[in-house]
Amino acid sequence: MKIIKSIYLVALSAASLGVVSCGASGENQGLEYAPQMYHSVAYEPLTQIQNEEAGSWLSNREDGKGEFYNSNVHNPHNMNMREPVPNTVPRNQYGMLPYRLKVADLTGADSVQNPIEVSEDVLKEGEHTYMQYCLPCHGPAGQGDGKVGEVIGGVANLTGGAYINLTEGHIFHVITHGKGRMGAHASQITPERRWKIVHYVKQVIQKQ
Repeated sequence: MKIIKSIYLVALSAASLGVVSCGASGENQGLEYAPQMYHSVAYEPLTQIQNEEAGSWLSNREDGKGEFYNSNVHNPHNMNMREPVPNTVPRNQYGMLPYRLKVADLTGADSVQNPIEVSEDVLKEGEHTYMQYCLPCHGPAGQGDGKVGEVIGGVANLTGGAYINLTEGHIFHVITHGKGRMGAHASQITPERRWKIVHYVKQVIQKQ
């Protein structure tokens, strides 16, 4: 029994010392476990810090190098990111290429097809984005009677006249670059969301 009590007291004392040693106060910041979890190496994509001593005064790195050393030894071009393969272009989940048509190329826009397949979910997302960005001018039913449209005047009625026959590419182009009183929305709405607005306009608003 005495032996068990002794072991218990020794374990309790060790635990108490451990807790005390891990405490932090004043200038004593305590101990860090797994310092790499707290001091991860910050890699800049286009530059490398190649001086292995940079930030050595701060470093807790397990490899013994300075805190700021961030060279990728597998990339010989003094960059941490790898250059893309020549002549490649980015694509998104829909396989879309960047939209390159110029502002005045409405004729070219007519031949551009909507890359997003229409569905109930797409129409719901299109409606949501339309209500955010288009309703103030075009109104909830696309008749150009939104509160802002009433003030500025000259807003397109998407449900009548020549607007009924506009191609999907044409509508996307105008949302992207703007036309007349309408400003460009490419910086505010992603290409995917613009195409979903197009679906909503063609499949819902213009068929009401």
